[in-house]
Amino acid sequence: MREQPLYLRLNVQVEPLWDQWYAWSHLIPPATAARNLTERHLRIMDSFIDGAQFHAEAVKNPKMAGGPFIHLPPERVEDIRQLRDNTLEQRSSLVRLSKAFSELDALLWKRATGTSLEPLYAQVPDILRGYVELSYDLSNNPTFRIIESLIYRSEYYDQSAQSLILSVISGDDRPFVLSTPRLDSSSGATHLHWPFSDPRVDQLFRLKSQPADWGKIRQMLELAPYEEHMFREFLTPVPPKPYEAYKGSGARWRYFGHACILVETRDVSILLDPVLSYTYEADISRYTYEDLPDHIHFVLITHNHQDHILFETLLQLRHKIGEVIVPRNGGGSLQDPSLKLTLKNTGFERVRELEEMETLETGVVSITGLPFLGEHADLSIGTKLAYLVRLDGHSLLFAADSCNIEPSLYEHVHDAVGDVDVLFLGMECDGAPLSWLYGPLLFRKPERAVDQSRRLAGSNYDQAVDIVNRFRCSEVYVYAMGQEPWLNYVMSIKYTEQSRPIVESNRLIDYCTKRGVICERLFGEKEILVETGAECASALRA
Repeated sequence: MREQPLYLRLNVQVEPLWDQWYAWSHLIPPATAARNLTERHLRIMDSFIDGAQFHAEAVKNPKMAGGPFIHLPPERVEDIRQLRDNTLEQRSSLVRLSKAFSELDALLWKRATGTSLEPLYAQVPDILRGYVELSYDLSNNPTFRIIESLIYRSEYYDQSAQSLILSVISGDDRPFVLSTPRLDSSSGATHLHWPFSDPRVDQLFRLKSQPADWGKIRQMLELAPYEEHMFREFLTPVPPKPYEAYKGSGARWRYFGHACILVETRDVSILLDPVLSYTYEADISRYTYEDLPDHIHFVLITHNHQDHILFETLLQLRHKIGEVIVPRNGGGSLQDPSLKLTLKNTGFERVRELEEMETLETGVVSITGLPFLGEHADLSIGTKLAYLVRLDGHSLLFAADSCNIEPSLYEHVHDAVGDVDVLFLGMECDGAPLSWLYGPLLFRKPERAVDQSRRLAGSNYDQAVDIVNRFRCSEVYVYAMGQEPWLNYVMSIKYTEQSRPIVESNRLIDYCTKRGVICERLFGEKEILVETGAECASALRA
């Protein structure tokens, strides 16, 4: 008898892990992984071991959301102790690598006095020699460049740290991923010890739309007998609802939450900053994985923060992505790893870098990378772009968290690209302090006043109004606010009506509405059809 074809259920949550910690983009490059291991993971685990009850109380306090507190009961102390000990044993090379970076920084600040750096190469820590270049900036401040393409080929990039853990999800609440490891003992979970580049990852996620019989699935998974029964619960004979591709003239854009927008014409589909919810019963209506086309021509990543490049989503979509577009970067600075190398080393074969003011022409659609200021706590980071998408005579500007700290920039950009019909702009204008995300990479802890003044913040009301007026936008959508509850595990943001980002964006909505400009703060889901005239559509198709 022929076996029944089976699909992967749409409420199966797949968390990518790096040594039991949620794998965000700074845990892929060896240098940033090493620093996060020693300066974040080990410190948090030691703190939990010494004061588990304090952690338990802290995670209940909304004011401490997103802090360095493990969201596990105190009785899991021994599990965390075991994870810490295993980490120290299995990742000893990364512990040494992190220490070597600290030693190199200390060497440069002590011995690099403006004279030739050539004699210092002999004093570089042994494990870094050949992987770094020493240099000065134009003010004679010493620094170093990591030769990333080589260090990925070294022992420090160990794919055995990567894995996937599968479980059924039924609600939006999940522990904050930067501070809580995922433990193997989770009930009903299946742990696949596959590196992210493993072709079976794509085979697994094709099962969401392309079924296979149980025999073929078992052969692919290579599970132990006791795991097979558990995994069988993740499968269903019920096919997903068929996807209705956009076939009209003009275009359609759909908001999937946060900064995730799908733009479709009849010929091309573009997905920006993919961060998606799974399909389950919920009070808030949303688009999910089943609302994406079978083929996504381009995925655009605006910048390298965990709420804009999410491997949990990207790995599930990899088999249907034509090309990933990322900001160009090859500087080799510790705080600014190459997104292209990150993606290539995790199995994404087609990755294209785009420069500022460079345009990718695709026939009826063009994609231009625009400069992106702010939101990175004044660190020197080049991996960030806003995207101007032109299609069927319309222009849409996806500015993400770009902060208009220097209006003259947008004056120059407007001179180059002209007016824009639709603006998508983030207004999370408080933002976390420098150390919240980049603390593990800093060699000297900043004073509190310094740390608090340098924020990961988007535009406020005045900055947003300047962009709207300068580009003469007819529609404005505030997005990337982290309000959707299914984003809490990577954002940990809870606003009230008195929260500054809400107050500032409400002011923008009121300002635009009074001037006849459509303006809305996006939340949950949204669909807009971008119509075009028959003559314009005919000319473009020709």
